[in-house]
Amino acid sequence: MSRAWIAILAAVVLLPVLVRHAIATEIWIFAIFGLGLNLLLGYTGLLSFGQATFFGSAAYVGGYLLKHAGVNVLLVLALGVVVGALTAAVVGYLCVQRSGLYFIMLTFALNQMFYFTAYQWTSVTGGEDGMPGIPRPALVGLPLSEPLAYYVFVAACFVIALGVMKRIVESPLGKILQAIRENEVRAEAIGYDARRFKLLAFVIGGAFSGLAGVLYAMLFGIVPLEAIGFVFSGNVVFGTLIGGAGSLYGPVLGAFVFIWLSESVSVIWQRWPLLLGVAFVIVVLFFRGGLVEAWDRLATWWKARRPRRVARA
Repeated sequence: MSRAWIAILAAVVLLPVLVRHAIATEIWIFAIFGLGLNLLLGYTGLLSFGQATFFGSAAYVGGYLLKHAGVNVLLVLALGVVVGALTAAVVGYLCVQRSGLYFIMLTFALNQMFYFTAYQWTSVTGGEDGMPGIPRPALVGLPLSEPLAYYVFVAACFVIALGVMKRIVESPLGKILQAIRENEVRAEAIGYDARRFKLLAFVIGGAFSGLAGVLYAMLFGIVPLEAIGFVFSGNVVFGTLIGGAGSLYGPVLGAFVFIWLSESVSVIWQRWPLLLGVAFVIVVLFFRGGLVEAWDRLATWWKARRPRRVARA
């Protein structure tokens, strides 16, 4: 087992001891959300400002089924993954027809369309008030209504999601996506259909976003309208970039920083977004690989310094 996995498992165990259970749970949900975006942004080179479309759509569908139909939790999660993937397939099919700035604007515009649909469809979504009263039914005797039990459940979902994403990015599919990111023309020249692989990355990213959306709805018992808004899409972009896009563990670090700042520091200092802005500027100017690159540089500097210290001794 690698050091990164040992650190993640240690964090899973220690996190509920260090912060409130709700915050700890939200960190892992945001990390799952970030994993989906990272496949697009970090591994395929597609900047999407519409990930909240898939997150919010799945959250609404999952919340509705739990609230009005009493559907089993695992089935709701599976349906959330399907809804996220299907929504991403529709949105992605339109977006991959263009590239660069036009691609980004399409993801943003379609996100806004879904947002205003949710805003107007008050009989289902609750409109501006959101969809409250979403229960957390027990799962095979595990009372998910208990904060610690729900944390354990979400942490298990995160570990599984991380393992699945690791298999994806290390598979031939992951290598093809990285080839498209590095040079799309060259990837097509050797026989890969770039648009089809981009759409596939969209669908997989949407599935991860859908899973996170349902877990989010169950955590807070409500689907706020903001969950499908462009601000939510921007939040996951910022979190992933700060953690390190293109690294498997970058979104996890980004989730820690973003949720800790927004949920813990915001209580002490309401202008906490200033800290987020400073962190983002530092990343863009000095560490394009985010916290993962900063850690790698620190480790390299420490290893280079160590032999000299030994020689002096």
